[in-house]
Amino acid sequence: MTDSQERLTTPAELTITRRRTRRISLVWLVPVVAALIGLSMLVNTWLSKGPVITISFATATGLEAGKTPVKYKDVTVGGVSAIELSDDGKEVLVTVNMIKTGLKLTREDTRFWVVRPRIGMSGVSGIDTLLSGAYIAVDLGQSDETARKFVGLENPPTVITGTPGRSFILHAQDLGSLDIGSPVYYRRIPVGRVAAYSLDESGRRVNVQIFVDAPYDKYVRTDTRFWNASGVDLTLGANGLNLQTESLASILAGGIAFHQPTLGNGEQAQEHSVFALSPDEATALAPPDGPGQYLELRFQQSLRGLAIGAPVLFSGVNLGKVMSLSLDYDETTKRFPTVVGVMVYPQRLGPVLNKLTRLEGDTDAQMADFLASLVAHGLRAQANTGNLLTGQLYISLNFVPDATPVEFNPDADPLVLPTIDSGFGQMEEQISSIVAKINRIPFADIGRNLNASLANLDRTLAQINSRVLPDVAGTLDQAQRTLKSTGSMLSEDAPLQQNLNETLLGIQRATRSLQTLTDVLGRSPDALLRGLPTQQPPMPGSGRDPSREMLP
Repeated sequence: MTDSQERLTTPAELTITRRRTRRISLVWLVPVVAALIGLSMLVNTWLSKGPVITISFATATGLEAGKTPVKYKDVTVGGVSAIELSDDGKEVLVTVNMIKTGLKLTREDTRFWVVRPRIGMSGVSGIDTLLSGAYIAVDLGQSDETARKFVGLENPPTVITGTPGRSFILHAQDLGSLDIGSPVYYRRIPVGRVAAYSLDESGRRVNVQIFVDAPYDKYVRTDTRFWNASGVDLTLGANGLNLQTESLASILAGGIAFHQPTLGNGEQAQEHSVFALSPDEATALAPPDGPGQYLELRFQQSLRGLAIGAPVLFSGVNLGKVMSLSLDYDETTKRFPTVVGVMVYPQRLGPVLNKLTRLEGDTDAQMADFLASLVAHGLRAQANTGNLLTGQLYISLNFVPDATPVEFNPDADPLVLPTIDSGFGQMEEQISSIVAKINRIPFADIGRNLNASLANLDRTLAQINSRVLPDVAGTLDQAQRTLKSTGSMLSEDAPLQQNLNETLLGIQRATRSLQTLTDVLGRSPDALLRGLPTQQPPMPGSGRDPSREMLP
């Protein structure tokens, strides 16, 4: 054993070496905490994650993946995560990640639409999205079933679920100028709007759904009348010019108005009640027409100016309207009469109908017999002029005195009511006769003769100007000189005037002498033989002695 080995084995000289323990650095706490936070966020996201739904739209205008939110009552309930085209390229499929609380919004009848700025007849909407951007709005449905695929609305719904009010259905012949969002008026106050419309399965009418806001919905009763108040109702017919409109908004966007009859006492209508939509206010508020009676009228005269819808009047009462106009051919007379189909409503006569007919049942056979009795007493149909300005005609039912008896078949179908020609036809014939006579007047010959006469008159006037007028002017000058000379002869200093004055004085003295002689002979008739007496009594009242006067 060597010395080195001895030193190593000596206990006193043994060296004890201690191993140092390694500590974790505080730097590692940061990623650990970050990992814990991330994990908690993942867990929170997983716990709060809602369903993923797909909404199909026609276009993706205003939508952007990762930015466009989904809002319900202005509360964000999800966001758009992806936008892609459908397999056929006709639609845009928008994938939306809903939050956990948005699960209740995925009912089958939930509606989605894009809120963006819109300008239409019903107003302006979505102005706030000019700054914030478009978003998808949600209208919660009422179904108990949920869904993951939805079809988005291209236009915002007019009625949001939960809006106080009620919906009603209107049956119309056509839509007119109505559209979704068109206002509904009550006493010219907007109380609702048109929510939807669709064509009936039969294709013969249009079903219009309206929504009336609360508290105005209580005014819709079982006897309420609705009419189309769209635009301007301007009619020019046999009744004259009629202009009606509800408001400026109805002129632009159309509208519906409703009202109760004057004596209406109906109960409050239930939701989704069905009503008829009349074309105008007069038709809507008119009394019930009851069953109608179709009649045919055959006219031999021209009916230019008679249109479908023209009124049928009886003693001033609007009893019906014209339904059809057509031509027929009569082989006997070789003429083409006009066949007019009219629909009359006897109940428009009111209580007088029962007084006239005294019928317990209003059957067709009884009504035909009643018409037969009226025709026997002179009931006739006539086409009269209702408006001289437009030439519109209407049908008048009147009793004609001493009417020619005609046959009336009460078993005919349809019933044919006899007619008479109206006065305007005779007036047209008279006017035509006058026009024919005027046409026979030889205006051309009269014009040529008039031109010749005017030419002769022109030559005559030329001769007068060249020959007669100078002679007349000379004659007038000569007459003027004669009058001047006559005036000079009749002046006071003229010899003729002095001789005339002396002659008049001599005649005056001779007249006095003759009067004196007459007086003397009257007193003394023999004075011419014996001479004047020496003493003559004075003339009474003369104051002088006549015996002293000498005879001339």
